[in-house]
Amino acid sequence: MMVVSTYIGIYYNVVICIAFYYFFMSMTNLLPWTYCNNPWNTPDCSGVVSNHLNNSLANATNSLVSGVTEVVNRTKRTSPSEEYWKHYVLNISDDIGNFGELRLPILGCLAVSWCVVFLCLIRGVKSSGKVVYFTATFPYLVLTILFIRGITLDGAINGIKYYLTPQWQKVLDAKVWGDAASQIFYSLGCAWGGLITMASYNKFHNNCFRDSIIISITNCATSVYAGFVIFSILGFMAHHLNVPVSEVADHGPGLAFVAYPEALTLLPISPLWSLLFFFMLILLGLGTQFCLLETLVTAIVDEIGTDWIIRRKTIVTLSVAIAGFLLGVPLTTQAGIYWLLLMDNYAASFSLVIISCIMCICIMYIYGHRNYFKDVEMMLGFPPPLFFKVCWRFISPVIISRLKNACRPHPKWGPALKEHRTGRYAPMASEDTVEVRPLKEKEELKEELREEEKERKDEISLTIQGSNGSTNTHNNPNPSA
Repeated sequence: MMVVSTYIGIYYNVVICIAFYYFFMSMTNLLPWTYCNNPWNTPDCSGVVSNHLNNSLANATNSLVSGVTEVVNRTKRTSPSEEYWKHYVLNISDDIGNFGELRLPILGCLAVSWCVVFLCLIRGVKSSGKVVYFTATFPYLVLTILFIRGITLDGAINGIKYYLTPQWQKVLDAKVWGDAASQIFYSLGCAWGGLITMASYNKFHNNCFRDSIIISITNCATSVYAGFVIFSILGFMAHHLNVPVSEVADHGPGLAFVAYPEALTLLPISPLWSLLFFFMLILLGLGTQFCLLETLVTAIVDEIGTDWIIRRKTIVTLSVAIAGFLLGVPLTTQAGIYWLLLMDNYAASFSLVIISCIMCICIMYIYGHRNYFKDVEMMLGFPPPLFFKVCWRFISPVIISRLKNACRPHPKWGPALKEHRTGRYAPMASEDTVEVRPLKEKEELKEELREEEKERKDEISLTIQGSNGSTNTHNNPNPSA
C-alpha cells in the first residue's frame, strides 16, 4: 500500500499542477484554446467558435455552405483545445523515450502545487482537517452551479440520455467490470493506506460502520451527480457541432483538459466557467493529495518512532514534499504525459483490486474471521451484520479474484504486432531463423515455442544491441548460456 501511495502521490500532483496551469490561463478575457489562429495550431485545426468577422461572412453565405458544413462535421477534426493541450501545454514528444525539454510553466505549477500541499499539512491532521472542510464541500457548490447552467443549454437532454442509456452488450465484457472495480477502489481510497492512516486518529470506539455506509453512498451519489454535470455540457457541444454525443465524449485527461474546456468556450462568459471548473478540479485533487502525503509521513514517523522524529514531523513532511517534487520533475518534460499514463494504468488501477483481495483473504483466513469479528464488536459495541460477514468471507474474494480476466492481453495489441517488434524490441533470436508471429492461443504458442527450440538446439544466435548502436552476434552452442 505504501508503494501504491508513493506512486500515486508522485504523478497525482502533476495532474493537479496542470489544473493549476489551466486555472491561471483562464484569467483572461478570451480563453487561449478558443480559436485556431495561434502559433501552435496546425492546418487541421477546426474550431467550434468563430470570430465576429467569420460570423458575418457565415451569416451572409449560410445557404451556400450548408452542404460543406455537413461534410466537415462528419469528418474527424482536431479541436483548438486538443492542439492547445498537445502542442502548447505539453508540447508532447513523438516517443516515450524522447524526454525533450522541461516544460517550465508546468514545472512552476508543480512547485506551487507541492507548496500548497505542504502548507496545508504543516501541522498534520490538525491543519489538514480544517482545510478539508473547504476542499470537500466547495466542489459541491461548483458542481451545482455548473449543473444548473448545463441543463439550461440546448442539447443537454441528449447528453443526459446518452449518459443514462445502458449499453447491454458491454455487460458480459470483463474489461468493463475491471475498469468499474478499479474506479470504485480508486475513488473510495481502498488499499491506498489512507483509510488506515486517517482511522488511526479516530477514537477507539468510533462508529466506523456508520462512517463506511455514509462515505460509500455519498461517493457513488457524487459520481452520478458529476456525470449529469459533465454530459449536459457535452450534449450541448454535440448539439452545436451536429454530431453524436459519443464523438465528443472522452475519458481520462482528454475529458478534463480537452473535451470539457472546448465545451466551455461555447458558453457566455466562458473564462468564468473555466475558472470555476478548474478550481473545482484543484480542490478535489488537493483533498486526495493531502491523504496520500499524510499516509507517507505517518508511516515514516510511526516506523522510526523516536521522540526526535515525532517532535520534528514538520521536517519529515517537508522532506517528503521535496522528494515528491523532484520525482515529479520528469513528468513535466515533453514525454511526461506518457509516463504519467503508464504509472496511472499500472500503479493505481487494477493493482488496488489485487491488494484488496489479498488483504481480504489474509484477514479472513489467516488472521481468522472469528478474531476479526470479535475485534469489530469490541470497537463498535455490536457485531457486524450478517451481510458483511458473508461478503468478507466469500463474496468479495471470489468476485475480486474473478476480475483477473480483465487483464488478458488482446491478440491485436502491443507486442503481438510485428511492427512493434523492431529495434531494441526485436526478438532475441536472429531475424533470419525466427519469424515474428502474431499472438496465438496459449497452448498453440507453447507448442510452437517447443518446436522452434528443438530446431535451434544446436546453434542459437543471440542479437545484442550495443551502446553505440552497433549489433553484435554471438553464436553459443550451449542453450543454457
